[in-house]
Amino acid sequence: MDRYVYLDNNGTTRMADEVVSFIHDNDALYGNASSMHSIGRQASSGIDWARGEIASLIDGDKSGVVFTSGASESNNTVFSIFRDLIDEGEKRDRIVTTTVEHPATIETVKYLKAKGYRIDLCPVDRIGRVILSEMEKLIGDDTALVSVMLGNNETGTIQPVREIAAMAHAKGAYMHTDATQAIGKIPVSVKDLDVDYLSLSGHKFYGPKGVGVLYARPGVPLAPFVHGGHQEGGMRAGTYNNQAIFGIGKAAELARTSIKEEHDRLWAMREALRKGIEERIPDVVINGSNDESLCLPGTLNVSFPRAEGESILLYLDLEGIEVSTGSACATGSLEPSYVLLASGLPVEIAHGSVRFSFGRYNTMEDVDYVLEKLPPIIERIRNMSTRKA
Repeated sequence: MDRYVYLDNNGTTRMADEVVSFIHDNDALYGNASSMHSIGRQASSGIDWARGEIASLIDGDKSGVVFTSGASESNNTVFSIFRDLIDEGEKRDRIVTTTVEHPATIETVKYLKAKGYRIDLCPVDRIGRVILSEMEKLIGDDTALVSVMLGNNETGTIQPVREIAAMAHAKGAYMHTDATQAIGKIPVSVKDLDVDYLSLSGHKFYGPKGVGVLYARPGVPLAPFVHGGHQEGGMRAGTYNNQAIFGIGKAAELARTSIKEEHDRLWAMREALRKGIEERIPDVVINGSNDESLCLPGTLNVSFPRAEGESILLYLDLEGIEVSTGSACATGSLEPSYVLLASGLPVEIAHGSVRFSFGRYNTMEDVDYVLEKLPPIIERIRNMSTRKA
């Protein structure tokens, strides 16, 4: 192969060089952060620093930052809190979310619904954005929690979370957003969004895997979700993973100081690829929005009718280009993306979708390489499909 191009940054990112160096330089801080001796106090100080960096990144209170293993755990924790409240007889017994959430939410609410809990899914429009008039109908006086992701992992569509939060609060409900894909790409402020809970994962913005955050606005319902020691204010027991927490702190610091530059760079590459594909390949469908204010800057989802997404992925892989056909958490399924189907895309077109997601280590040369290799691949696959027909 001529070149290696990684365009699956929505699936996971490579740790930033600065994060790797920071973790290595702090490797001596192996002490238990709950211990009173010197090395323990140093570890505790590092964790406190990381908590402050996360709080600064999302414009929240440091006391609201709870470290978890990632956004999947954070999302599940929020739903568990409200499941328990409902079980205890809380009159508000309904949860509202959308048809295009990440599997960490979709599968959780499927489970809850199967157990008899009241769950409503709000539909979306053609670009995968929540239909606000429908959301307003669903949120009522019996709603306990509304959960809507900030940016979609497959299409990049940015949801109107602030407007939905206002609807939720007007009815006395709490608001949660999974902001995992948005962190480091667009400004995220829990105060501006007016959300009560926010989830994020370190590995989506150049931090380590296996570490994330649940942000809970001080004063909202919160119960211990791992029982045992006193860690995280008694909310999540267990010895701290010092290095991972230091790493997500450093990643947060990098994201906070470079977000405008990174946004503009990612959007430029995304648009160059989109325009190049539309110019060089006939009959393509862009999924999501091309409006910069409505789309995460590094995400481009394209459907190629008469070409299977899995075939495109494998042919690109042979050329050293790594992409995705949807959510990394749904890999293994041959079914078309439920996100695209919920957005009204026909099944046969959804089957031919590919997600290109740019990151910190991509360049315009990567775009040029994809535009060199992709058109003949699509032509080859379409010709094979025609012959089979």
